[in-house]
Amino acid sequence: MKVVHLTSAHPRYDTRIFHKQCRSLAAEGYPVTLVVADGEGDEERDGVSIVDVGHLPGRLNRVVKTTRRVFERARQLDADLYHLHDPELMPVGRRLKRLGKHVVYDAHEDLPRQMLAKHYLGKVTRQVLSRGVDAYQRRICRHFDVIVAATPYIRDRFSEFHPEVVDVNNFPMLGELGGALEARLTGDAGEALAVCYVGGIAEVRGIREIVRAMERVEPGCRLQIAGDFKTLALEQEVMTYAGWARVEAHGYLDRAGVRRVMASSVAGLVTLHPIINYLDALPVKMFEYMSAGLPVIASNFPLWREIVEGSDCGLCVDPLDPAAIAEAIDYIVTHPERAREMGKNGQRAVIERYNWQQEERKLLDTYNALSR
Repeated sequence: MKVVHLTSAHPRYDTRIFHKQCRSLAAEGYPVTLVVADGEGDEERDGVSIVDVGHLPGRLNRVVKTTRRVFERARQLDADLYHLHDPELMPVGRRLKRLGKHVVYDAHEDLPRQMLAKHYLGKVTRQVLSRGVDAYQRRICRHFDVIVAATPYIRDRFSEFHPEVVDVNNFPMLGELGGALEARLTGDAGEALAVCYVGGIAEVRGIREIVRAMERVEPGCRLQIAGDFKTLALEQEVMTYAGWARVEAHGYLDRAGVRRVMASSVAGLVTLHPIINYLDALPVKMFEYMSAGLPVIASNFPLWREIVEGSDCGLCVDPLDPAAIAEAIDYIVTHPERAREMGKNGQRAVIERYNWQQEERKLLDTYNALSR
């Protein structure tokens, strides 16, 4: 069965769930093509053919012109099954179904709930948009063969109206970042008195509070940031904070660079703001910290507290309180034995439960059922 994965919004980073899915399917023997719109050209990687339809700037272009390009390329590839990764591709999926193709829709977020989090819109507007998106999603997605959900919460939401829903969580691959722990334990990483944040940098991901926390921590501790700022204005703002003097900003790093940052850190930060679409999310960076043997300093959302405290692998704090974040950092820095214990606990939890090798089995079972 020939398979094509479609995305109109994302680059081809290895941490993306669709790249893991494509690699797993290729390893299983499926001919797999990934259609992207990042402007980086065509290539072959890990047994996957990557086809680029070109990048067009702007949200409107992405929704209209890029979506049209993705459909045309998908139709030319004439696959048996198409796996969609962006909500604007739902109409593309409907057209492919009319051509007699199998279609899987990957729900990365709860769109109706996400509309309610757009506070730049009025309350009534948010509610109307949320109801409209919910009705549209229910109407079009019921035509698809399977819904793949990014979290158990999203799985349960889609199960209300679709009979075939499976959650495939974007957990880390075993062994990918484990070398960071070994480097710290053997001393190969040098003296580690830093905490790290890895990922996209935005206001709602807590960058202001993290940098302000660095004004309060023990002398000698620093913060490593690996990722790009969402806006130049935000970057320029946080650079004016006193805590910025303790920041090492690396910009975007490849996986080897991320591993080096984690190897030279004593904890990983994932203090996202309590907006509605984060409360039930499972951020991949949290599980990557755990995989690398890093204690986690995480937002005190009920779901995250269950994971972090249940695995005894870190501390949960109020993400809006720089003093609370600083206190957690200081505890990790000043209790190295306890920090190592928490790091090992997190790594054990990933090995036993929160890993891609277990999640990919769900995906492969879904595909094997469709191919019969």
